[in-house]
Amino acid sequence: MKKRIALVAHDNRKKDLVEWVKHNKEILKDTTVFATGTTGKLIAEELDDVTRLKSGPLGGDQQLGALIAEGKIDFMIFFWDPMTSQPHDVDVKALLRMTVLYNIPTACNRSTADFMITSSLFDDKDYKPILKDYSIYLDREVV
Repeated sequence: MKKRIALVAHDNRKKDLVEWVKHNKEILKDTTVFATGTTGKLIAEELDDVTRLKSGPLGGDQQLGALIAEGKIDFMIFFWDPMTSQPHDVDVKALLRMTVLYNIPTACNRSTADFMITSSLFDDKDYKPILKDYSIYLDREVV
């Protein structure tokens, strides 16, 4: 099965992500790519098969979060802009929370993305992230 990778970038980082995609085009052509809004449009100019979701602020972040919860994303590359306030910051935080909750490898900068995509585990078909059992939280009584 192909690895499923989510690609996301804030406006000031879209160019950086597109450059990263160009540099890793050969590796990425063997993956299933999901991307939010304009990022998806730009990446589709480099890769043949990109599933475009809504723009992040218009629900794309939540769409990705749902795909993560459904077990349909294996990796996420999210080049976020640490220098610009985002009007949908709560959505971004919720998306990053989902990656931690479901133990999805996530890169927020090029160096980490490079390490992740060149890791021997990237091509390991048998590797499955270990999921923490959060069922204790389901059993709590709501007061």
